[in-house]
Amino acid sequence: MRVWIAGAGFGRGRVLDAEEARVPALDHGITVGDGVFETVKGVGGEPFALTRHLRRLARSAAGIGLPSPDLDLIADGVRQAMDANSDIQAARVRITVTDGPGPLGSTRSGGEPTYIVAVGEFGEIAPTADVAVVPWTRNENDVLSGLKTTSYAGNVVALDYARQRDCAEAIFANTAGNLCEGTGSNIFLVLDGRLVTPPLSAGPLAGITRELVLEWAGGDEADIPMAALADASEAFLTGTGRDVQPIRMVDGRALPAAPGPVTRKTMEVFTERGASDMDP
Repeated sequence: MRVWIAGAGFGRGRVLDAEEARVPALDHGITVGDGVFETVKGVGGEPFALTRHLRRLARSAAGIGLPSPDLDLIADGVRQAMDANSDIQAARVRITVTDGPGPLGSTRSGGEPTYIVAVGEFGEIAPTADVAVVPWTRNENDVLSGLKTTSYAGNVVALDYARQRDCAEAIFANTAGNLCEGTGSNIFLVLDGRLVTPPLSAGPLAGITRELVLEWAGGDEADIPMAALADASEAFLTGTGRDVQPIRMVDGRALPAAPGPVTRKTMEVFTERGASDMDP
């Protein structure tokens, strides 16, 4: 793997073998998780929805008080990194921005940020997913709510909880007892024939795939009590690494259909529109 890196002593950016792309040990992204990131899907050597991802990267940076990242520089880094890993067709493009080298505590140094673009392989999307509801909640009022930051330990713990129960994803409620999101996905339900997903005010990340599904296939945003999971006739996850993925089981209970007609139509629309426009 070859990685593009800027800052951290690499100036305006260089492509290096991953083993050479060294980040300082005192980078604030390492010591206190002070950073933001995006994961972009690469298809046939082209990044999908890069403009939307970069806008969200900037929103996340602003949300935690980081200086506005140089989006043109990062976009060029994405291109260089993808070209340097052209053998990877189904690419997972990870963009990371940190506050750069800093003190051991939470105070920022205000120095040069670190930018990293790494490219790996996205695995095949499973035809369905089983999910587990975790016993912890998302705090929709937290300072990090809705932001894609490198402080991801809570997701790691939750996903491990789900994997121990033979599930592919963990589902969170929020503090109000309403449906929120997965560790790396948004969730949609079909209730009485109506396609619904939690609103951003409920605390989920403003997912790019979620956004495109709402634009292309319709659906409503509404607060959804956790009990409604038992009433759903269909449900699916959305995310960069999943596209639209039907949910087969929730906590061991099978849904009536996976995919059902609404999910199947959404999958078809997303595939057709996504294939025709790489930067929607």
